Amino acid sequence: MAGVAAPHAPSQAEAFARIRLLRSPNVGPVTFAHLIARFGDASSALDALPDLAARGGKPYRAISTGRIEDEIAATRSAGARYLFWDSPDYPALLGQLESAPPVLTYRGSPEVARKPCVAIVGARNCSAAAVKLAREFAQALSESGYAVVSGLARGIDGAAHEGALSAGAGGAGTIGVIASGIDIVYPPEHADLQERIASEALLLAEQPPGTEPLARHFPSRNRIIAGLAAGTIVVEAAPKSGSLITARLAGEAGREVMAIPGSPLDARSQGCNQLIRDGAMLVQSAEDAIELIAGFDGQPRSAFHEITADYVVDAEGVECESPAQSPADIAGLLTTAPVLVDELIRQSGESAAAVQLALLELELAGQLVRHAGGRVSLSG
Repeated sequence: MAGVAAPHAPSQAEAFARIRLLRSPNVGPVTFAHLIARFGDASSALDALPDLAARGGKPYRAISTGRIEDEIAATRSAGARYLFWDSPDYPALLGQLESAPPVLTYRGSPEVARKPCVAIVGARNCSAAAVKLAREFAQALSESGYAVVSGLARGIDGAAHEGALSAGAGGAGTIGVIASGIDIVYPPEHADLQERIASEALLLAEQPPGTEPLARHFPSRNRIIAGLAAGTIVVEAAPKSGSLITARLAGEAGREVMAIPGSPLDARSQGCNQLIRDGAMLVQSAEDAIELIAGFDGQPRSAFHEITADYVVDAEGVECESPAQSPADIAGLLTTAPVLVDELIRQSGESAAAVQLALLELELAGQLVRHAGGRVSLSG
């Protein structure tokens, strides 16, 4: 997680506390990072939650230990394991995100994610030509040493996974990121493909076991896809599609955004053509993509998105300072329209640590929503 130093491997009790902290109400990845930075470990953070929420104006109860025990049992039953943000196996690029998942579950080999990664995404209702392109791109990338990341959806995603796997033992493999629990198959027709990815490559899930793939989980899955990869290739996408969300998230993360152009007469190509118009790099072959991402140093050549500076947790500052303003004072500067945390710091005249603690208390009380790019707003 960006801004949080990696401690040593957690004890069994601390690992349990981390899972419990993340599953507790109103604790997302960014809040988790702030809590760890402030209190040092998950056990101490759990003890502090009621007092923090009370300052925000609401009573608070963490998730029960029994539910976490059930989750761990279900994870083991699915043949999966936990991957914490400070594990040597945690993907390095993903860990750079402000909203990096503190805990993932996985099946397969985490070593796949140590290789350079490229995401391939696109329409579910796609053309036959686009399926062929996605499969060919993925196979060529895998054969060239790039692990192919996608979301196991119908259409382009499935073709990308299949293409990467077709490279065989000499390929770099593929990473399937799902919007459900690690034990849930979606869509049903990809049951064999999902199992093959889990057996031969790497399957990742952020949601607890048993979680169905609800609509609200897909943007979270998309940020992981974008975060794992040095670059994202959009093969075919209609306007306002999930693939364009992934491309936007890749741009916000400072990664390369690439798109394959298509006919302006085909609605399924309008999203890609718009991406190129807005600054994404036009690619027509896997070699084009490799040229763009080989030796990626964090400076993309695409100008698809004006990157918003992420707010990085200052662990020392959070430890040393306490808020001069109350959560109500900071709430008075907020509306339901997202605003940069940096702007709140400027307008309040308070230290970064003071503002962050006030935001933390508001979030635990259910009054704050965090958005991409280091922005926050009041909840609806």
